[in-house]
Amino acid sequence: MSASLASRIDHTLLRADASAAEIDQLCVEALEYRFAAVCVNGAWVARCAQRLAGSSIPVCAVAGFPLGAMASAAKLFEARRALEDGAREIDVVQNIGALKSGDHTLVQSELAELAQLCQRSGALLKVILETALLGDEEKVKACELARAAGAGFVKTSTGFSKSGATVHDVQLMRRAVGPAMGVKASGGVRDAASARAMLEAGATRLGTSASVAIVAGERP
Repeated sequence: MSASLASRIDHTLLRADASAAEIDQLCVEALEYRFAAVCVNGAWVARCAQRLAGSSIPVCAVAGFPLGAMASAAKLFEARRALEDGAREIDVVQNIGALKSGDHTLVQSELAELAQLCQRSGALLKVILETALLGDEEKVKACELARAAGAGFVKTSTGFSKSGATVHDVQLMRRAVGPAMGVKASGGVRDAASARAMLEAGATRLGTSASVAIVAGERP
C-alpha cells in the first residue's frame, strides 16, 4: 500500500442502500489504511464521528446531494446539522441550474454562506461542480465563483450523474483556481492508474468508493 496515496483519498460510501454494517466497515478501513477522510450522507455522520473519535481522520458529509437544486436554506441546514454531528468537511453541490442560467450572484452568495458556516466551525468546504453537465466556460466560471466565495476545494462530480472526473477537467479546474486551492477528482476513479493520472493532472484529493482496491494496486 502507498501511504501517500491513501492520504489523498476520501473513502466514500454514498449509496442510498448503505447499511450500518457497511458504514462501520468504512470506518474500520479508513483507520487501517489512513485515508484522508470518510465521506458519507448526513444520516451517518454521528455514527462515523463516534467510530473515528481519537483519530486524525475527519468525517466528510455531503450537502445538497446529488442534485444541488434545493433551496439555499435547506443546504445550510443540512451542512449545519452535519457539523453539529461531527463532520469536519462538507462537500456541497453547487446550484447547477442557477449557474447555467447565468445567475452567478445566487451561486456565489449561497456558497459564501456555506463557506462562512464551515469556517466558523473550523471545517473545510468543497464545492461539487458536476462537470458532466457543464461546458468548459461554465466549469471555469464555477471555479471562479467557488474561489471568490471562500471555499477550500472544487470537486469534479457527485458520481451520480452522466460521468465523473476526467484528466481534462482536473487540469482545467487547476488552471482556474490556481495553485493554492484544492481540487478533488471524484467519480470513476477506480484503480491506481486512474488515481495517479488525476493527481498528476493537478488533483490534491480523490473521492472514490474503490479506495481499498486502489491502494492495494499500489502494493509492490
